[in-house]
Amino acid sequence: MSEKPALRRELSLLDLIVYGLLFIGPLAPVGIFGVLDQRSGGAVAQVYLVATLAMALTAVSYAVMSRVVPEAGSVFSYAKAGLGSTAGFFGGWLVLLDYLLIPSVAYLFTGIATNALFPEIPIWVVTGFAVLVTTAINLTGVRPAAIVGLVVLVFEVVLLLVFVVAAVVVLVQHGPERPWFSPMEGDLSPVLSAVSVAVLSFLGFDAIASFAEESTGPSKQIGRAMLFCLALAGVLFFAQTYLAALLTPPHPTGPAGRAFYDMLRSSIGPWLAITFTMVKAIGPAFSAMVAQAAVGRLLYGMARGGSLPTVLGSVHGRSGVPRIAIGLSTVVTLVVAVWASTRDDGLDILVSIVDVGALGAFILLHASVVGYFVIQRGSKNTWTHLIVPLLGTSVMAAILASATPLALEIGAVWLVVGLLVTWRTHAGHKSP
Repeated sequence: MSEKPALRRELSLLDLIVYGLLFIGPLAPVGIFGVLDQRSGGAVAQVYLVATLAMALTAVSYAVMSRVVPEAGSVFSYAKAGLGSTAGFFGGWLVLLDYLLIPSVAYLFTGIATNALFPEIPIWVVTGFAVLVTTAINLTGVRPAAIVGLVVLVFEVVLLLVFVVAAVVVLVQHGPERPWFSPMEGDLSPVLSAVSVAVLSFLGFDAIASFAEESTGPSKQIGRAMLFCLALAGVLFFAQTYLAALLTPPHPTGPAGRAFYDMLRSSIGPWLAITFTMVKAIGPAFSAMVAQAAVGRLLYGMARGGSLPTVLGSVHGRSGVPRIAIGLSTVVTLVVAVWASTRDDGLDILVSIVDVGALGAFILLHASVVGYFVIQRGSKNTWTHLIVPLLGTSVMAAILASATPLALEIGAVWLVVGLLVTWRTHAGHKSP
């Protein structure tokens, strides 16, 4: 009897890093630079330094668990191993809320940026078109998607380097608009308030864990890729926001969402502002492509583990990808993205919900480390297996507490739905 098709080990360390960086997006701070600048009192570079350190705690826990549980289910698999099957389901259920909606957010960014360049094209049309194109790429296989992702990533990094060089030239010739160290000198309270928004820029590095069964290297390769992506993203975010802050007047006028573009236009030139807008119209769609692939692997892992319908746990024989799981996530993404594109507050609602799902899943991740290593195996590695998870839990809980009431309410409804799903699943398993 022939074996069932399974995920193929085709991703190198470079491929994993490309996926992680593409999901995060090297230019992620561009859209929220103005918001962070206002909230932190101008200390936007300090915000990203603190946010990088905060997310590093979660990255360490991911790296630790990925070594001992190298499976496609991500937090679902980790929580199941460390805390039991029920906790595993809710870990997967929470991160599913994150992964299902992150593509919608990214596709919506593409629609908004394209509409800014070509107002005659409705946002929902561009959003829907981007969903269909990237889905087609994902369905061809993990290697073609990685190659396309590398091309897009290189272009974004080159553009960022162009900005860095141009900004340095302007600063040398004309000096800064603010004191040189002001982007690093902020009061604790406003900086922490801004950190709760800045951590959203890093969401996506954890998607690397979803490709554990497609990695060609040892299990520790997943952790290495995640830590490298987080560190590199932190450096890129710090550099671009530090330079942008120096080129921005102390009290800028205009919408916060356009602050970075206004800085480019006034300090360097309209050509760079237009180029950034064009790239921000394309890049998020390919970030969404990685997110879509990751949620497909999450659904596959949960279905294979008995927490979701078994049909989602199948792999297409020729392409080696979970096509049914990807197809389901695409339908959800398309409906949510188009719905949000018709609302003025659609983007804000989606971002808040994604925040709740991710932070809740991260808390269960940290608990899984303690459960697996300390409780089950009596580990003496106090720093990695106890202190780091406890610190990470505290940071994530503090950030989660700052979420909007609407996001928390939707998160609570999502948990109730999860209770019903797991009850139905267990009832089905008990029935003759």
